[in-house]
Amino acid sequence: MSFDLIVKGGTLPNGQTADIAIAGAKIAAIEPGITAEAGRVVEASGNLVAPPLVDPHFHMDATLSYGLPRINASGTLLEGIALWGELKPLLTHEAVKERALAYCDWAVSMGLLAIRSHVDVCDDRLLAVEALLEVRKEVAPHIDLQLVAFPQDGFFRSPGARENTLRALDMGIDVVGGIPHFERTMADGTRSVTALCEIAAERGLMVDLHCDETDDPLSRHIEQLAYETQRLGLGGRVAGSHLTSMHSMDNYYVSKLLPLMAEAQVAAIPNPLINIMLQGRHDSFPKRRGLTRVKEMHAHGIRVGFGQDCVLDPWYSLGTADMLDVAFMGLHVAQMSHPDEMRRCFDMVTSESAAIMGLDDYGLAVGKKASLIVLDAGDPVEAIRLRPERLCVVAAGKVVAERDRQQTRLALPGRPSTVARRHRAPIARQE
Repeated sequence: MSFDLIVKGGTLPNGQTADIAIAGAKIAAIEPGITAEAGRVVEASGNLVAPPLVDPHFHMDATLSYGLPRINASGTLLEGIALWGELKPLLTHEAVKERALAYCDWAVSMGLLAIRSHVDVCDDRLLAVEALLEVRKEVAPHIDLQLVAFPQDGFFRSPGARENTLRALDMGIDVVGGIPHFERTMADGTRSVTALCEIAAERGLMVDLHCDETDDPLSRHIEQLAYETQRLGLGGRVAGSHLTSMHSMDNYYVSKLLPLMAEAQVAAIPNPLINIMLQGRHDSFPKRRGLTRVKEMHAHGIRVGFGQDCVLDPWYSLGTADMLDVAFMGLHVAQMSHPDEMRRCFDMVTSESAAIMGLDDYGLAVGKKASLIVLDAGDPVEAIRLRPERLCVVAAGKVVAERDRQQTRLALPGRPSTVARRHRAPIARQE
């Protein structure tokens, strides 16, 4: 037997060492010491071989637009929304598509091969919808791009938002989005959750709402989202993104809320880089951390995935399409320092986010899509610590990106000639 590609000797996320044989676009075998011939062999010995990185929350219609038409001087969420409102009339189909494709190139180079992007539908032209549908088709051979119909200015607050949301879904957008906390009243926010979930139920679609992205502890639309998920039988198809108001809620209410989310099978998508940057802007000190209750959600069995949200846009002036940066920030802000918790942060930018997106063909298993990354790290925790080079990126059986290992040369008497900062720390045995 011969294969198209064999990735030799890599360390899998579970610590096992194995070869991965690929035939066409599928994984054909995972076992030690595969001796069959292959069209190409990628040597991964000593390196981590993992499924691709996944971003379950992004805004591709705005990415790489930083500085247009001006910068966000205050750094707040609300000024970012206002700035996006100024930019929208200036957008062209070509510019949105060009920036999105450029970002997808970045993503491939970083081993980010699955992205869920919200796309604003409050522009009657639906220009960004059309552009990103074209992008989705063009990048399909190497990136799973999932699009969310997002009424940025409010499903009820923005004239025509309901009609535009339905039009976008008719055009082929994958997921129903919303932003209940941005409606004019709490009551309208609640009504929007109901209406959007009913649209998803009627069409058999998933739901992903920007939910309670605020410091106001009285913003509690996640409760309504959990209720509608259960009422309409949408369990496992619904996510609440951001959920930052939960960092300000009293513990008694949260002790009621988290079991409701778990019972309804509502997932959560915090966005550590952006949440820590935008939230708590009105605080002096003590200053809130800006991230929802990740560890507490895990304790209740709630699925959590970390999202990137923004790169070089009206809300965020940094970013490189590296989901390991996201995991690194999330680990710190959520104070997930135990080895098991750190490994879970890696899962939250790989397998957990893939499950939230419903990517059934994802993962390192025989018969799954042959997409993977080879990282210059020994295990998932070291990958988060180093945010290392993606030595090789394979998408649907094809090598789509490669990079040589980078080492620094030293000129120190009596010391090694190079340093790479890899290190396997001894772990004390747990009695």
